[in-house]
Amino acid sequence: MNAPRVWPVLAAGVAVGLALGLAASNVLHRRADASASLLPALPTAGSRLLAEVMQRVGAEYVDDVPADKLLDNAVRGLVGALDSHSQFLDADEYRELREETAGSYPGIGIEVVATPRGIEVRQPIEGSPAAAAGLRMGDVIVAIDGQDVKADAVEKAIADLRGPAGSTVHITIRREGLAAPLDFEIRRAQVAVHSVTQQLLEPGIGFLRLSAFNDTTAGDVGDALADLVRQSGRPLAGLVIDLRNNPGGLLDSAVEIADDFLERGNIVSGDGRTGDARFRRDAQAGDLLAGAPIVVIVNGNSASAAEILAGALKDNHRAQLVGRRSYGKGSVQTVMPLSEGRALKLTTSRYFTPSGASINEVGIQPDVVLEGEESLPAPLDAGTGPRTLAQRDAPVQIALELLHKGS
Repeated sequence: MNAPRVWPVLAAGVAVGLALGLAASNVLHRRADASASLLPALPTAGSRLLAEVMQRVGAEYVDDVPADKLLDNAVRGLVGALDSHSQFLDADEYRELREETAGSYPGIGIEVVATPRGIEVRQPIEGSPAAAAGLRMGDVIVAIDGQDVKADAVEKAIADLRGPAGSTVHITIRREGLAAPLDFEIRRAQVAVHSVTQQLLEPGIGFLRLSAFNDTTAGDVGDALADLVRQSGRPLAGLVIDLRNNPGGLLDSAVEIADDFLERGNIVSGDGRTGDARFRRDAQAGDLLAGAPIVVIVNGNSASAAEILAGALKDNHRAQLVGRRSYGKGSVQTVMPLSEGRALKLTTSRYFTPSGASINEVGIQPDVVLEGEESLPAPLDAGTGPRTLAQRDAPVQIALELLHKGS
């Protein structure tokens, strides 16, 4: 399955869970048990084989590879061969993962997307160094610190833009309507990334776009709903939740948001080999919308935690789903700290929606399936023209029509 192609970038790092395997992953965190009793005995033949291979590679490989790197690579291979979501993290990767799930990163604060034009700025994050410098939606990044940016090398561009707060990066962009490229010298800073944006579609009808699930997402949903009520001047009569291109993130965040809209019922359950891996999360009384109808928009890049939220609202008959079949990521990864700042992100559970279905490699089928070519969600508050978000974004228009029919 194709991974989401919209990349939130801070320090041009991938924000909120794309760079380090948060993409299409539900993640839990717990302490690692270092008890030797948990370590399986390695058979003598296995020990001999590992030693033989490392000795041969160390002695005869065309390039000299340090022994510690060989061992790290061996561990990566061991874990990576289990499934596509388990991963060994070195100290830098683990640190970045912790930063990303916290929702605050050192960087310039932009979202980028790979397009036929190149690596394009989707939007600068409000209040970020990129926004202050004047980067705009639609700008195409052509060079970073004097090095050309290849259109198919998003990860390389992200790595080149990465750096500590207070350092600077030189970016050259191509802007539509201008003959000559523009140069920007941007000082990186600690940027707070809010994974929730909101807008009124019309009086009484709210719109939430969730880009990921991190530590701040559930609180941001509550704040966004309060803001929409203030703008509307009365309680919301309906809500559209846009989960397109949402790669997932923290399971607990998705559970908390589902609970915001459910009075009762199961949200998600999980099954695995250990006690921690077997769980059931149920809703507590209290619906922030007091029963007002909800429509959720999903696509093929709506994954894991996004599917937990969509599945919980759909199976409890709390929302209608519009769009395309979701990604189909039905497992949970637990992050286990290891020695020397490293960690193991290991698949420990398979989860099930309230109906008891496993969506792994299957996804969730929307109630209203949209045909035709998938398009990127329209940016919020784009320009000052007369066209509303619903007019610019066909799935939003369909969601709005469903709300009117249900009201």
